[in-house]
Amino acid sequence: MCNHGKEIKSRSGKSSSTKQQQSGNKNKKKMLVKFQDLPQYMKDNEYILDYYRCEWPLKDVIFSVFAWHNETLNIWTHVVGFLIFVGLTVMSLMDDTELGNFSRASVSGPLMMMTMMMKMNHLNVSGNVFTPDSHLKQMSVTSFFHANKEDGSTIPRWPWFVFLSGAMGCLVCSSLSHLLACHSKRFHFFFWRLDYAGISLMIVCSFFAPIYYTFHCNPYSRFFYLSSISFLGVLVIITLLSSSLSTPRFRPFRATLFLSMGFSGVIPAVHALVIHWGHQPIIVALVYELAMAIFYATGAGFYVSRIPERWKPGKFDIAGHHQIFHGFVVLGALAHSAATLVVMDFRRGSPTCVIRHSIYMPSLHHTLGIQLSVVLHRVLYCLVVQLALENSIRRKMAFH
Repeated sequence: MCNHGKEIKSRSGKSSSTKQQQSGNKNKKKMLVKFQDLPQYMKDNEYILDYYRCEWPLKDVIFSVFAWHNETLNIWTHVVGFLIFVGLTVMSLMDDTELGNFSRASVSGPLMMMTMMMKMNHLNVSGNVFTPDSHLKQMSVTSFFHANKEDGSTIPRWPWFVFLSGAMGCLVCSSLSHLLACHSKRFHFFFWRLDYAGISLMIVCSFFAPIYYTFHCNPYSRFFYLSSISFLGVLVIITLLSSSLSTPRFRPFRATLFLSMGFSGVIPAVHALVIHWGHQPIIVALVYELAMAIFYATGAGFYVSRIPERWKPGKFDIAGHHQIFHGFVVLGALAHSAATLVVMDFRRGSPTCVIRHSIYMPSLHHTLGIQLSVVLHRVLYCLVVQLALENSIRRKMAFH
């Protein structure tokens, strides 16, 4: 139970009857408490010393979204991120062109202008950027943005919406967790496990669009990469739903899981670079993906190290490492959105796959890419299982 100290006061000075106690409870003013007054299950970061909500009634917890405490910025950083991706989704759904003729300009705007200028400049130099039937050489700037196809061909947009759904799911799970986890011990463990599962969901969903569009003409590689990351994601989600792995001492383990999932995309990225060598849009997309990896890795570094509050405990109770981590998560997701839009535009410029022998008989670089990915995912799987077993053994030894 929380030690609320001075805020537990009843209206009457009498302390005998149950009715008077209940009346006093109704008039309690919910106060923020210090770290030492928290129950043991809520003691996650010993460097955040004050401004905790502890076992508040559910109604007060919900309305605390508009109050100032040490979770306020955690909630609103991801609420804002969620609203950004809701906006992207609405713009995508409101596009009145055919499915697949998705307007990149209506979503990305100035963020993608540099990519367009680089492409147009490259088209003036060489005519071999896209497939022969792409018609991009004759496009104006407006038709370039809208990618209207004369042959009526389209590409599916569902991988893009899979990513948007995963990002929104992660952000809303995070905001709800930071808002509601303080209500009770049951809420605490449920919502933090939900938060970790939401992160895993976004990582998995982030792979779908770039892999689908990049390997659109390579169905074997596309199927293998998507099925592999889906399997790894399900494994990680199941692992994180374990209550024992949600405790503070497994913080580095959770960060390792998330980074392993994220960096499992290195092999598909290298594979894409090999098969699309010389196509500038793929290079631009990989630059955005590199920025995404840097954002996520930097955020994970703050998450594990708990800097800056580790340096000066009590000075960063309102804004500390976790708020910085949230900011980098949103930036990483936006960088990935930009990369996906570049790849979609590239694929939209060459939607018809040329029937080649290599599609049905995978070439050497396709086979090597698949084999390297198999090795990577097996290593990651073994790492996850080994860490889980070691931690289980440590807990049993500590218990005995």
